[in-house]
Amino acid sequence: MIGLVGIVVVFVMVFGGYTLAGGKFGIILNALPFELMMILGAATGAFLIGNDASVVKRTARDLPRLFRGARWKPQDYRDLLCLLFQLIRVSRQDPVAAEEHIENPKESAIFARYPRIRADREAVALIADTMRAASMNYDDPHQVEEVLEKRMEAATHDALRPSEALQTVADGLPALGIVAAVLGVIKTMSSIDQPPEILGKLIGGALVGTFLGVFLAYGFVGPFAARLRTVVEEDAHFYQLIREVLVANLHNHATNLCIEVGRQNAPEHFRPSFAELEDSLNALKAEAA
Repeated sequence: MIGLVGIVVVFVMVFGGYTLAGGKFGIILNALPFELMMILGAATGAFLIGNDASVVKRTARDLPRLFRGARWKPQDYRDLLCLLFQLIRVSRQDPVAAEEHIENPKESAIFARYPRIRADREAVALIADTMRAASMNYDDPHQVEEVLEKRMEAATHDALRPSEALQTVADGLPALGIVAAVLGVIKTMSSIDQPPEILGKLIGGALVGTFLGVFLAYGFVGPFAARLRTVVEEDAHFYQLIREVLVANLHNHATNLCIEVGRQNAPEHFRPSFAELEDSLNALKAEAA
């Protein structure tokens, strides 16, 4: 919702200020279709040239996230900590039973309690692979942590490619606006014998191209790219929490301490309170008793 408010504010402030200053929309409206065709068409073509099909598809798929925000919500962070608590507890009490949950999450009663997490392949794979490392008695948990860190860096880098592609478009839009403006000047020069009032309209129409390039770059596409990057980075915290908890488990810390490490490393606006999480864990313990 706040993104839509921002779009409205941009339009109202820019064009409202132009109107209050005595500006007329006639020249802008006459030039707008052709300038948009040149600028947006060239930007789209450049976007297709600079990216492969997978990035193009993912960019189109990720655009709604600009308004929806991060995928993982506070409830998901609490559910994740509860899921990891149950898995760690089972793995320490009965490693064979834990292996059944890890190897077949779709049939796992523990994973079934948290369908949003179970539906995410990366989260499930990260949990399963790390807990397999624990079952293999790795002598150096730091080595596992390093492997996980590199894995998540690669995943985050790949997830950021749509936002980087949008930022590249934003960087090029002002120059494409100049291209459209230059073409407008060329058109004006072919009518140099016309009276000043006609030349003024032609020059004004040419300058619309420069305006649109800068306006679209810094008013919309650039902020869209920055917002998408923020959303991706926020979602990455979810997977980092998995790493923190399971690496603490590899160090053989107490189960509750492993979960507290994860809670403390959750972003503040997603972090469940200590009392809230404690109540959820106590409920799980009561069910298992």
